[in-house]
Amino acid sequence: MVSVFSKVKDVVKYSIMYACLTHCTFEYVGDFVVCNGPSMEPTLHSKNILLTERISTRFHNPRRGDIIIAVSPTDPKQFICKRIIGIPGDRIVLKNNAPPTDTAADAAILASTKPKLIEFTEEYVPRGFIWIEGDNSENSSDSRYYGPIPQGLVKSRVVCRLWPLSEMRML
Repeated sequence: MVSVFSKVKDVVKYSIMYACLTHCTFEYVGDFVVCNGPSMEPTLHSKNILLTERISTRFHNPRRGDIIIAVSPTDPKQFICKRIIGIPGDRIVLKNNAPPTDTAADAAILASTKPKLIEFTEEYVPRGFIWIEGDNSENSSDSRYYGPIPQGLVKSRVVCRLWPLSEMRML
């Protein structure tokens, strides 16, 4: 009886130790992320599995070009995968196209009366914020939509794509 109790106690003890080690590793060192959505195509596709690290996001300033995982500024229950385009102090130039129209008739009237004008606006990335965009600019909700995001929302930096194996590479 004592032997069985001792074995159960050891299994529970090692299971708790393993769970704590796993939690700390995924929370502070790195983890695995499965991509979902087209915003980072053609670089990343849905169902890609990524290896991410969390150490550099805590101790180093973000770098332009890094692909990051962040808490969504519009829905804190979701995570987003985007590329850093601007760091604090950078000037971002945005292109604003003609306003969307409600119907095809409105579009035809607008097209016949005025040529399309493209306007450019500037925005600066404030201290403590970054500017992120998806690689698929036609199908990405990013800083062009909600502005710069606080650096505190960044959870990890993508290191490499692990799956599919035929596309495994450092990012």
